[in-house]
Amino acid sequence: MNNHQYRQSFLRVLRAAAVYFGIVFGVGFLLAMVRVPFLVPRWGERVAELVEMPFMLVAIFFAAGYVVRKYSPVVSRCGWLIVGVVALAMLLAAELVLAIVLAERSVSEYIAGRDPVSGAVYLGALVVYAVMPWLRR
Repeated sequence: MNNHQYRQSFLRVLRAAAVYFGIVFGVGFLLAMVRVPFLVPRWGERVAELVEMPFMLVAIFFAAGYVVRKYSPVVSRCGWLIVGVVALAMLLAAELVLAIVLAERSVSEYIAGRDPVSGAVYLGALVVYAVMPWLRR
């Protein structure tokens, strides 16, 4: 593979990762608009996040399927794992920026402030998010 082909392949993977990230982040943002003002005050952070998680997993499943269908001819089988990992990096970066800017919390405060139960489920969902494009290929 020459340098031009490598660059083109990398840009395709990056584009697929950005689309995947955008869909899942958008759904998460919309769900947070319901979770934070309505569910958290009634049920608490843990229950609200656990109620939200199945919806996020469904969004991850369908977003990965859409991205795989759209970019399948231009991304290799192995490339789908890279798509998931790059999208995961984008998601974590966006969440940390939002935690720092909107919630005015440091990174360590954000991590320490996670509920141990819903935080563990969240970590599992992040793994699912990273591997789902590869699983749906």
